[in-house]
Amino acid sequence: MTQQIAIVWNPSKVEEDELRAAFTAASAEHSTGEAAVHWIETTVDDPGRGATEEALAAGCDLVIAAGGDGTVRAVASALGETGTPRATLGIVPLGTGNLLARNLSIPLGDPQAAFALALAGKTAPIDLGQVRYVSADQSEHAEGFVVMTGFGIDAQMIVETDDDLKAKAGWLAYVESLGRAVSGTDLVDLTLTRDDGDPVTMQAHTLLVANCGTLQGGITLLPDAQPDDGELDLLLLSADGVTAWLDTMRNMMWDNGLKRLLTRATSAESSDSAEHGRATRVRVELPTALEFEVDGDEVGEVTSFDVTVLAGALQVRVAAE
Repeated sequence: MTQQIAIVWNPSKVEEDELRAAFTAASAEHSTGEAAVHWIETTVDDPGRGATEEALAAGCDLVIAAGGDGTVRAVASALGETGTPRATLGIVPLGTGNLLARNLSIPLGDPQAAFALALAGKTAPIDLGQVRYVSADQSEHAEGFVVMTGFGIDAQMIVETDDDLKAKAGWLAYVESLGRAVSGTDLVDLTLTRDDGDPVTMQAHTLLVANCGTLQGGITLLPDAQPDDGELDLLLLSADGVTAWLDTMRNMMWDNGLKRLLTRATSAESSDSAEHGRATRVRVELPTALEFEVDGDEVGEVTSFDVTVLAGALQVRVAAE
Protein backbone atom coordinates (compact mmCIF):
# COMPACT_ATOMS: atom_id res chain seq x y z
CA MET A 1 0.00 0.00 0.00
CA THR A 2 1.34 3.41 -0.95
CA GLN A 3 2.06 5.65 2.03
CA GLN A 4 0.62 9.15 1.76
CA ILE A 5 2.97 11.86 3.06
CA ALA A 6 2.22 15.59 3.18
CA ILE A 7 4.81 18.33 3.56
CA VAL A 8 3.14 21.51 4.77
CA TRP A 9 5.78 24.16 4.19
CA ASN A 10 6.12 27.89 4.68
CA PRO A 11 7.53 29.48 1.49
CA SER A 12 8.69 32.55 3.41
CA LYS A 13 11.19 30.44 5.36
CA VAL A 14 12.99 28.46 2.65
CA GLU A 15 13.41 28.12 -1.11
CA GLU A 16 11.40 25.25 -2.56
CA ASP A 17 14.36 23.74 -4.44
CA GLU A 18 16.42 23.64 -1.24
CA LEU A 19 13.63 21.95 0.72
CA ARG A 20 12.91 19.40 -2.00
CA ALA A 21 16.60 18.53 -2.25
CA ALA A 22 16.78 17.94 1.51
CA PHE A 23 13.72 15.69 1.38
CA THR A 24 15.04 13.73 -1.59
CA ALA A 25 18.37 13.12 0.17
CA ALA A 26 16.64 12.02 3.37
CA SER A 27 14.28 9.74 1.44
CA ALA A 28 17.21 8.05 -0.33
CA GLU A 29 18.90 7.40 3.00
CA HIS A 30 15.79 6.28 4.89
CA SER A 31 13.50 4.62 2.39
CA THR A 32 10.07 3.82 3.82
CA GLY A 33 8.79 2.01 0.75
CA GLU A 34 6.49 3.35 -1.94
CA ALA A 35 5.11 6.77 -1.01
CA ALA A 36 3.09 9.56 -2.57
CA VAL A 37 4.29 12.99 -1.44
CA HIS A 38 1.97 15.99 -1.34
CA TRP A 39 3.68 19.40 -1.20
CA ILE A 40 1.26 21.99 0.24
CA GLU A 41 2.25 25.63 0.80
CA THR A 42 0.99 27.72 3.68
CA THR A 43 -0.19 31.29 3.17
CA VAL A 44 -0.15 34.48 5.22
CA ASP A 45 -3.88 34.11 5.86
CA ASP A 46 -3.68 30.37 6.61
CA PRO A 47 -0.41 29.33 8.30
CA GLY A 48 -1.14 25.62 8.13
CA ARG A 49 -4.60 24.54 9.24
CA GLY A 50 -6.14 24.52 5.76
CA ALA A 51 -3.10 22.74 4.32
CA THR A 52 -3.33 20.10 7.05
CA GLU A 53 -7.04 19.55 6.39
CA GLU A 54 -6.19 19.14 2.70
CA ALA A 55 -3.53 16.57 3.62
CA LEU A 56 -5.93 14.61 5.79
CA ALA A 57 -8.58 14.65 3.08
CA ALA A 58 -5.98 13.12 0.73
CA GLY A 59 -5.47 10.28 3.22
CA CYS A 60 -2.05 11.33 4.49
CA ASP A 61 -0.91 9.48 7.61
CA LEU A 62 2.30 11.51 8.01
CA VAL A 63 2.15 15.30 7.92
CA ILE A 64 5.50 17.10 8.08
CA ALA A 65 5.40 20.74 9.20
CA ALA A 66 8.32 22.60 7.58
CA GLY A 67 8.46 26.14 8.92
CA GLY A 68 8.59 28.19 12.09
CA ASP A 69 6.65 27.93 15.33
CA GLY A 70 3.49 29.31 13.72
CA THR A 71 3.48 26.59 11.05
CA VAL A 72 4.15 23.84 13.58
CA ARG A 73 1.40 25.12 15.88
CA ALA A 74 -1.16 25.34 13.07
CA VAL A 75 -0.43 21.83 11.82
CA ALA A 76 -0.33 20.35 15.33
CA SER A 77 -3.59 22.04 16.29
CA ALA A 78 -5.37 20.61 13.26
CA LEU A 79 -3.99 17.12 13.90
CA GLY A 80 -4.74 16.96 17.62
CA GLU A 81 -7.76 19.14 18.31
CA THR A 82 -10.15 16.17 18.55
CA GLY A 83 -8.05 14.72 21.38
CA THR A 84 -7.18 11.71 19.19
CA PRO A 85 -4.24 11.85 16.74
CA ARG A 86 -5.47 12.13 13.15
CA ALA A 87 -2.03 11.52 11.60
CA THR A 88 1.60 11.46 12.70
CA LEU A 89 3.38 14.83 12.93
CA GLY A 90 6.89 15.35 11.61
CA ILE A 91 8.78 18.61 12.17
CA VAL A 92 11.39 20.34 10.01
CA PRO A 93 12.25 23.50 12.01
CA LEU A 94 12.94 26.55 9.83
CA GLY A 95 12.03 29.45 12.11
CA THR A 96 13.62 31.73 14.69
CA GLY A 97 12.46 30.04 17.88
CA ASN A 98 11.74 26.44 16.84
CA LEU A 99 10.55 25.85 20.39
CA LEU A 100 8.85 22.47 20.08
CA ALA A 101 11.77 21.15 18.04
CA ARG A 102 14.18 22.27 20.78
CA ASN A 103 12.14 20.54 23.47
CA LEU A 104 11.94 17.32 21.44
CA SER A 105 15.65 17.39 20.38
CA ILE A 106 14.78 17.58 16.69
CA PRO A 107 17.77 18.71 14.57
CA LEU A 108 17.96 22.48 14.03
CA GLY A 109 19.46 24.11 10.96
CA ASP A 110 19.64 20.79 9.09
CA PRO A 111 16.49 20.11 7.03
CA GLN A 112 17.86 16.83 5.67
CA ALA A 113 18.44 15.44 9.19
CA ALA A 114 15.02 16.67 10.32
CA PHE A 115 13.35 15.04 7.30
CA ALA A 116 15.20 11.80 8.05
CA LEU A 117 13.86 11.84 11.58
CA ALA A 118 10.34 12.58 10.36
CA LEU A 119 10.54 9.62 7.97
CA ALA A 120 12.27 7.05 10.15
CA GLY A 121 12.19 8.25 13.76
CA LYS A 122 10.29 6.79 16.69
CA THR A 123 6.64 7.77 17.06
CA ALA A 124 5.81 9.13 20.51
CA PRO A 125 2.68 10.73 22.04
CA ILE A 126 2.70 14.31 23.30
CA ASP A 127 0.02 16.61 24.68
CA LEU A 128 -1.73 19.50 22.98
CA GLY A 129 -2.75 22.60 24.91
CA GLN A 130 -5.92 24.50 24.11
CA VAL A 131 -6.57 28.10 25.10
CA ARG A 132 -9.80 30.04 24.81
CA TYR A 133 -9.53 33.78 25.38
CA VAL A 134 -11.63 36.92 25.33
CA SER A 135 -10.05 39.84 23.50
CA ALA A 136 -10.28 43.49 24.52
CA ASP A 137 -13.18 43.93 22.07
CA GLN A 138 -15.01 41.06 23.85
CA SER A 139 -14.66 38.68 20.89
CA GLU A 140 -13.93 35.05 21.78
CA HIS A 141 -11.17 32.95 20.24
CA ALA A 142 -9.76 29.43 20.53
CA GLU A 143 -6.20 28.34 19.73
CA GLY A 144 -4.12 25.22 20.11
CA PHE A 145 -0.54 25.35 21.37
CA VAL A 146 2.33 22.96 21.84
CA VAL A 147 4.80 25.00 23.95
CA MET A 148 3.32 27.79 26.08
CA THR A 149 0.86 30.64 26.31
CA GLY A 150 0.44 33.58 28.65
CA PHE A 151 0.86 37.27 29.38
CA GLY A 152 3.54 39.50 30.84
CA ILE A 153 7.23 39.80 30.01
CA ASP A 154 7.15 36.97 27.47
CA ALA A 155 4.24 38.47 25.50
CA GLN A 156 5.51 42.04 25.88
CA MET A 157 8.96 41.01 24.66
CA ILE A 158 7.38 39.64 21.46
CA VAL A 159 5.52 42.92 20.95
CA GLU A 160 8.69 44.97 21.54
CA THR A 161 10.92 42.89 19.22
CA ASP A 162 11.99 44.64 16.03
CA ASP A 163 11.03 42.49 13.03
CA ASP A 164 14.00 43.63 10.93
CA LEU A 165 16.43 42.80 13.72
CA LYS A 166 14.72 39.44 14.23
CA ALA A 167 15.26 38.62 10.56
CA LYS A 168 18.97 39.46 10.86
CA ALA A 169 19.86 38.29 14.38
CA GLY A 170 17.37 35.50 15.02
CA TRP A 171 16.43 34.80 18.62
CA LEU A 172 19.01 37.32 19.92
CA ALA A 173 16.57 40.03 18.84
CA TYR A 174 14.35 38.98 21.75
CA VAL A 175 17.19 39.66 24.18
CA GLU A 176 17.50 43.19 22.79
CA SER A 177 13.81 43.80 23.57
CA LEU A 178 13.92 42.35 27.09
CA GLY A 179 14.66 45.65 28.84
CA ARG A 180 11.71 47.38 27.22
CA ALA A 181 9.50 44.41 28.05
CA VAL A 182 10.44 44.53 31.74
CA SER A 183 9.69 48.25 31.96
CA GLY A 184 6.42 47.73 30.09
CA THR A 185 4.93 45.20 32.50
CA ASP A 186 3.26 46.08 35.81
CA LEU A 187 1.86 44.01 38.66
CA VAL A 188 -1.85 43.31 38.33
CA ASP A 189 -4.41 41.68 40.63
CA LEU A 190 -5.46 38.62 38.67
CA THR A 191 -7.88 35.83 39.61
CA LEU A 192 -6.54 32.31 39.07
CA THR A 193 -8.51 29.06 39.23
CA ARG A 194 -6.76 25.71 38.94
CA ASP A 195 -8.69 22.52 38.19
CA ASP A 196 -11.63 22.27 40.63
CA GLY A 197 -10.12 24.65 43.18
CA ASP A 198 -11.54 27.94 44.35
CA PRO A 199 -10.62 31.19 42.55
CA VAL A 200 -7.60 32.86 44.14
CA THR A 201 -6.69 36.54 43.73
CA MET A 202 -2.97 37.25 43.52
CA GLN A 203 -0.52 39.78 42.15
CA ALA A 204 1.74 39.04 39.20
CA HIS A 205 3.12 40.72 36.10
CA THR A 206 3.75 37.48 34.18
CA LEU A 207 1.89 34.18 33.96
CA LEU A 208 2.97 31.38 31.64
CA VAL A 209 1.02 28.16 31.15
CA ALA A 210 3.25 25.60 29.48
CA ASN A 211 3.39 22.21 27.85
CA CYS A 212 7.18 22.52 27.37
CA GLY A 213 9.66 24.55 29.39
CA THR A 214 12.78 25.24 27.31
CA LEU A 215 13.24 28.43 25.27
CA GLN A 216 15.88 29.73 22.88
CA GLY A 217 19.47 29.60 24.06
CA GLY A 218 18.77 26.57 26.24
CA ILE A 219 16.96 28.69 28.85
CA THR A 220 14.58 26.52 30.87
CA LEU A 221 11.82 28.59 32.48
CA LEU A 222 9.65 25.69 33.64
CA PRO A 223 11.92 22.74 34.53
CA ASP A 224 9.05 20.37 35.38
CA ALA A 225 7.24 20.85 32.08
CA GLN A 226 7.17 17.68 29.99
CA PRO A 227 5.24 17.53 26.71
CA ASP A 228 3.86 14.06 27.44
CA ASP A 229 2.84 14.16 31.12
CA GLY A 230 -0.82 15.13 30.66
CA GLU A 231 -0.41 18.27 32.77
CA LEU A 232 0.18 21.99 32.35
CA ASP A 233 2.96 23.80 34.20
CA LEU A 234 2.52 27.34 35.52
CA LEU A 235 5.01 30.08 36.28
CA LEU A 236 3.88 33.30 37.97
CA LEU A 237 6.38 36.14 38.30
CA SER A 238 5.77 39.05 40.69
CA ALA A 239 9.16 40.76 40.98
CA ASP A 240 8.83 44.50 41.66
CA GLY A 241 12.12 46.25 42.29
CA VAL A 242 15.79 45.28 42.20
CA THR A 243 15.72 42.98 45.23
CA ALA A 244 12.75 41.04 43.94
CA TRP A 245 14.30 40.67 40.49
CA LEU A 246 17.47 39.33 42.06
CA ASP A 247 15.31 36.78 43.89
CA THR A 248 13.71 35.80 40.58
CA MET A 249 17.08 35.35 38.89
CA ARG A 250 18.39 33.32 41.83
CA ASN A 251 15.33 31.08 41.63
CA MET A 252 15.80 30.48 37.90
CA MET A 253 19.59 30.19 37.76
CA TRP A 254 20.31 28.49 41.09
CA ASP A 255 17.22 26.88 42.66
CA ASN A 256 15.90 25.48 39.39
CA GLY A 257 19.20 25.49 37.53
CA LEU A 258 22.56 24.44 38.95
CA LYS A 259 21.20 23.37 42.36
CA ARG A 260 18.57 21.21 40.67
CA LEU A 261 21.28 19.45 38.65
CA LEU A 262 23.50 18.90 41.70
CA THR A 263 20.71 17.57 43.90
CA ARG A 264 18.78 15.84 41.11
CA ALA A 265 15.61 17.51 42.35
CA THR A 266 12.42 16.33 40.67
CA SER A 267 10.16 19.30 41.31
CA ALA A 268 10.60 23.03 40.72
CA GLU A 269 11.20 25.32 43.71
CA SER A 270 9.19 28.50 44.17
CA SER A 271 10.39 31.73 45.77
CA ASP A 272 8.84 34.99 46.97
CA SER A 273 8.77 36.34 43.41
CA ALA A 274 8.54 33.19 41.28
CA GLU A 275 5.78 30.63 41.89
CA HIS A 276 5.65 27.28 40.10
CA GLY A 277 2.55 25.12 39.89
CA ARG A 278 0.76 22.38 37.93
CA ALA A 279 -2.80 21.79 36.75
CA THR A 280 -4.84 20.27 33.94
CA ARG A 281 -7.22 23.23 33.69
CA VAL A 282 -6.50 26.90 34.32
CA ARG A 283 -8.76 29.95 34.25
CA VAL A 284 -7.45 33.51 34.55
CA GLU A 285 -9.40 36.75 34.80
CA LEU A 286 -7.53 40.03 34.39
CA PRO A 287 -8.48 43.49 35.69
CA THR A 288 -7.45 45.09 32.40
CA ALA A 289 -6.65 43.91 28.89
CA LEU A 290 -3.03 42.73 28.55
CA GLU A 291 -0.87 41.57 25.65
CA PHE A 292 -1.11 37.80 25.16
CA GLU A 293 0.98 35.27 23.26
CA VAL A 294 0.42 31.72 22.01
CA ASP A 295 3.58 29.75 21.14
CA GLY A 296 5.46 32.96 20.47
CA ASP A 297 2.74 34.55 18.33
CA GLU A 298 1.25 37.84 19.49
CA VAL A 299 -2.57 37.61 19.45
CA GLY A 300 -3.39 41.02 20.94
CA GLU A 301 -4.80 42.04 24.32
CA VAL A 302 -7.03 39.73 26.35
CA THR A 303 -9.18 40.14 29.45
CA SER A 304 -9.56 36.46 30.41
CA PHE A 305 -8.48 33.03 29.24
CA ASP A 306 -9.06 29.34 29.92
CA VAL A 307 -6.41 26.69 29.25
CA THR A 308 -6.86 22.91 29.11
CA VAL A 309 -4.63 20.02 28.07
CA LEU A 310 -5.49 17.20 25.68
CA ALA A 311 -3.27 14.38 26.92
CA GLY A 312 -1.62 12.34 24.17
CA ALA A 313 -3.52 14.17 21.43
CA LEU A 314 -0.52 14.17 19.08
CA GLN A 315 1.79 11.49 17.69
CA VAL A 316 5.18 13.00 16.81
CA ARG A 317 8.31 11.59 15.19
CA VAL A 318 11.25 11.91 17.58
CA ALA A 319 14.70 10.42 17.92
CA ALA A 320 14.95 6.94 19.43
CA GLU A 321 16.53 6.99 22.88
